[in-house]
Amino acid sequence: MHGLPEAPTMRAELAHVDYRTTPEYYIDPDQVSDPVVLRLLSCCPTVFGLKKAMADLLADRLGIALPEHAGVIEPGATVRGQVLVAAGAVIAEGAFVTGPVLVCSGAVIEAGARVRDNSVIGPGCRIGFGAEVTRSLLTGGVFMKHTSFVGDSVLGLGVNIGAFVSTTGLRVTSGPVTEPATEEVSAHLDGQRIGTGQTKFGAVIGDGVIVPAGTVLQPATLIGAHTLLYPKTQVGGFFPAGSQGR
Repeated sequence: MHGLPEAPTMRAELAHVDYRTTPEYYIDPDQVSDPVVLRLLSCCPTVFGLKKAMADLLADRLGIALPEHAGVIEPGATVRGQVLVAAGAVIAEGAFVTGPVLVCSGAVIEAGARVRDNSVIGPGCRIGFGAEVTRSLLTGGVFMKHTSFVGDSVLGLGVNIGAFVSTTGLRVTSGPVTEPATEEVSAHLDGQRIGTGQTKFGAVIGDGVIVPAGTVLQPATLIGAHTLLYPKTQVGGFFPAGSQGR
């Protein structure tokens, strides 16, 4: 008599996953200092699951303990909904934050910046005037000091977003744009389309990448860690870790 099959483990699941779609390909877990961010990354076999994992984390559905609300919200900041500001983090006067949002230790959301909708701002990040973040994970040490937009995306450690950079996350090839979106966004690896399971998916930008000013990232752009991007109006597709993108 056969027993019940064992539940699939993360290791078994990863056996069927292209390594270039895993969080570890883009973000070095040994360098992630925040325990909540580290556990968030570790619970997802692919980067495409991180958006839902963030929503589950902030809704307390993952069983991951969140830090105490011990940071600073300056008078004059506009904060709505569930916004957790960890010790050492600051939401400055003139900033706009709409939860659910987690702001980790040492992060600063400066005047004129906007963060909203199931976002996690990792330790040491700086979000400056005119920068907007929505439904995104900024792992740590990310600089967005100028007018820019990051949505439905994952940014690795030490990523620098130049002025007027924008991710895009919506397919516009199938007729009129609808809200909510209905068409799945696909990534491209080796000439093959890989479904993200998302109707909005921006970019995954690996550790140490600098995105030059004025760059527009096409939906589901995948940029490996320490890739060198040269100035260019539009960037899309897959860039292997350590490569050069022109």
